[in-house]
Amino acid sequence: MISTASVPGRAAPRIISQAAVERMKPGSVIVDIAAEQGGNCALTRAGETVLHGGVKVLGPVNLPATLAFHASEMYSRNLFNLLKPALPKGELSIDWQDEVFAGAVLTFDGHIKHEATRKAVEGA
Repeated sequence: MISTASVPGRAAPRIISQAAVERMKPGSVIVDIAAEQGGNCALTRAGETVLHGGVKVLGPVNLPATLAFHASEMYSRNLFNLLKPALPKGELSIDWQDEVFAGAVLTFDGHIKHEATRKAVEGA
């Protein structure tokens, strides 16, 4: 369950009681995004993970600061996976017949490689 109810400048409303958590199946997880304002769950502790009767209650803090890291990590992984086939021996070696590179690379070595772009620029 992801809980996000909060009002800036006020304590978060308690909408998940301890009794409700105790009725949940072991292995259930509550992510209380409102942890910094006191949490929506009675068991939330800001910055901590609480295990209660087999239920995990996460109280993450400062989430905006973590988003940039994860976005950068995901972007770098995607870029690595894009370029890996072109670096089989550590040297750049692009297979221009590969549809991914043929569709993604606009220019290379002073030449327009992307066909639609070349036609638009050269009027061919």
